[in-house]
Amino acid sequence: MQLQDIKLAILGLGYVGLPLAVEFGQKRSVIGFDINQRRIHELQDGNDLTLETTPEELAAAKKLTYTTNLDDLRACNCYIVTVPTPIDEHKRPDLTPLIKASETVGKVLTSGDIIIYESTVYPGCTEEDCVPVLEKHSGLKFNQDFYCGYSPERINPGDKEHRVTTIKKVTSGSTPEIADLVDTLYNEIITAGTHKAESIKVAEAAKVIENTQRDLNIALMNELALIFNKLGIDTEAVLKAAGSKWNFLPFRPGLVGGHCIGVDPYYLTHKAQSIGYHPEIILAGRRLNDSMGTYAVAQLVKAMTKRRIQVEGAKVLVMGLTFKENCPDLRNTRVVDIVKELQDYNCEVDVYEPWGDVVEAQREYGIIPITEPNPDTYDSIILAVAHHQFKQMGAAGIRKFGKPEHVLYDLKYVLKADESDLRL
Repeated sequence: MQLQDIKLAILGLGYVGLPLAVEFGQKRSVIGFDINQRRIHELQDGNDLTLETTPEELAAAKKLTYTTNLDDLRACNCYIVTVPTPIDEHKRPDLTPLIKASETVGKVLTSGDIIIYESTVYPGCTEEDCVPVLEKHSGLKFNQDFYCGYSPERINPGDKEHRVTTIKKVTSGSTPEIADLVDTLYNEIITAGTHKAESIKVAEAAKVIENTQRDLNIALMNELALIFNKLGIDTEAVLKAAGSKWNFLPFRPGLVGGHCIGVDPYYLTHKAQSIGYHPEIILAGRRLNDSMGTYAVAQLVKAMTKRRIQVEGAKVLVMGLTFKENCPDLRNTRVVDIVKELQDYNCEVDVYEPWGDVVEAQREYGIIPITEPNPDTYDSIILAVAHHQFKQMGAAGIRKFGKPEHVLYDLKYVLKADESDLRL
């Protein structure tokens, strides 16, 4: 297959797939496929609820069409799979979306086709888990009748500076020739250039360690925050002082959620354990980061008790629910840990979230965010996400929601040190 012969389909039109489809759709014919009919209608109307693309960008992708119809994919010969790869309740990789997408592609696969995976996986997943599904449903033979590539996504939700085209792309293929073709295809849209990995496994491993490294760095900051809190030292002040050295890494403590950093390390540890190695440092970092919601609530309860504020039955305002600021993405948000922990203390919890989708919040977490907090209502306020709306309020604007005697806990260093009662 030559570059000009490629007829492209992208399966999964979420935070990763849609920006990719929009960029390719400005240069070549692309079929965007998703099983969510509501999502397809939304995009056909020129709206993207993830806010990763603008109406103008959607309109500019004149060669992009949307469908939920499997038969529409039969016209294609190159498929890019960008479905989620979450973890289950036991912190194990959940490959269900990936396997189902592979089944879908397998049903329309013909000789000579290429399947490129972008979903974050552990090393070996493409060839060991996905390829057998493709072979089963197509009746074709891998690297004889069809080929695979892997090019891990590097989307940073809500980031308007680092976009899909301006982030260097790792590419790979199941044969040297396919690796070259996959690399050339992505270079059509990636202005930052590409890095062609030696193999699919290398590309898979590179992706999964990117976020494992960030997870461990944040875990170190969280542990330092625990130590400094016990010593009565302001953590941010310490980090600012240390940051005056040119090679100090600017990580900050906090909740670690989202579709990548809080998930990807479990894919790597799962694979490591399957080959008989128990990864100690990675799992220790995960345990620490997963415990931060419980720690934050314990700190809040202690502060309330010192103020003689009744904890049981207290009204608590949690400001923010998404996993990061100025972004509607609710996936794997760890703010829910705070909400659940407060509810275990029999507190009445309101969540104020100006970005996230109310329907999704209720469906995923059983939380119905309020539209606007009432003034003089809350015994404590937790600033959990640094949305720009909250920054604009300032300390005075946020404190107006509290009763005359209340505790304000700034988890995100939004306020100055002397403007809140607690900081992580």
